Amino acid sequence: MNSPSRVMVVDCQLAGISGDMTIGALLDLGVDEVKIVEAMESVKDHLKGCSRFKVNVTPVYRRGFRAKRVNVEAEETFKDRKASALKEALVNSIEHVDVSKGAQTFALDCIDTLIEAETRVHGREVEEIHLHEIGSADTLADILGVTVALEELGFFKDLKCYSTPVAVGGGLFKFSHGITQSPAPITAEILRMKAFPMVGGPVKAELATPTGVALLVNMVRQVVEFYPAMKPQIIGYGAGAKDFEESPNVLRITLGTLLTPLPSDEVYVLETNLDDITGEVIGYTLEKMLSEGAKDVSIIPIIAKKNRPGHIVKAIVDYGDVDRLTRVLIEETGTLGVRVYPCKRHILTRRNVQVEVQVEGLRENVDVKVATDPDGNILQVKPEYDDVKRLAEKTGRPLKALIDQIVEKARKISFDELSKN
Repeated sequence: MNSPSRVMVVDCQLAGISGDMTIGALLDLGVDEVKIVEAMESVKDHLKGCSRFKVNVTPVYRRGFRAKRVNVEAEETFKDRKASALKEALVNSIEHVDVSKGAQTFALDCIDTLIEAETRVHGREVEEIHLHEIGSADTLADILGVTVALEELGFFKDLKCYSTPVAVGGGLFKFSHGITQSPAPITAEILRMKAFPMVGGPVKAELATPTGVALLVNMVRQVVEFYPAMKPQIIGYGAGAKDFEESPNVLRITLGTLLTPLPSDEVYVLETNLDDITGEVIGYTLEKMLSEGAKDVSIIPIIAKKNRPGHIVKAIVDYGDVDRLTRVLIEETGTLGVRVYPCKRHILTRRNVQVEVQVEGLRENVDVKVATDPDGNILQVKPEYDDVKRLAEKTGRPLKALIDQIVEKARKISFDELSKN
């Protein structure tokens, strides 16, 4: 688990997100405007039916707040495009810009997210899908522009991206399929697919576009209600096309560094008190929760009401698993309620490496978990239990003695050497 100290926070809880707003905010952070615009305008060379494509970047104000506005002038002769044609154009476009393999993968993941959402909403196979709004050159240009801008910022090397829940607006608006509600069906489907939190309002308008959320869900590693403890270094603002009376229509992106030297993430804790079920049920529930995706489950003995012996079942889960695992806990135990609360945890960087050991003339590879601090110093070495157990059964040696032997050997090897295994 890599744990960069550089962080980016995409704050889309007020005005949502679109492709042009994202590019505007990234340009406002100071990336090379000429390079980004050239990359965006190059899509006309790879997309059939696009004869002219011009990108304009201008400073604007939204409710008195300064921001950068990215506006596109395009001449296209198409009613709709096949999904395969749009993806092929992106593949050809990305090959002609100087970006890393990670950046190329990001761009393709974004277009795949859009196409998958289209297939799910319309109930058709990819080959049958005809794209309307998202089939335009704008979509490719937004993905390409954001990709190149993120590459300029070192996003794909050592930067962790956070986001607030995305505002999706509300009300009704008109598009190619007629009148629909906000968020648009494709937007809602992308957020559902990725279990990404959204909030309605604060205005009656479409605030989050399909392209914007496709970029967002592929950029972000963690959604937070509040900013992480960080030192902000530079802040960029990207403007939407409209200027709302209720609030500034701007996307804010902040770059900075974490305050703590240890990486952290946010998990959720589920817990309930039990005093009327058997040990067999408790044991089965623990196993079921782990098999269903809980990160960890603990059983804590307590003295419950009326001085009865009982237990607290406490599970650590990811945000996206909260509702599902809460239901598992209720169904398996019959409890009448489950407490749920977010929890920030500091974690060490961890990786699993193979260490060769020789015992009683037998050579075996053992999987070893190595935990390090941000500077790469080894803080903990722990052999995987199943591997050591297998070795103990083969050799007849005590488990503890084998663990000590493996840890001693692993600590004698430099971390760089361990990483190569």
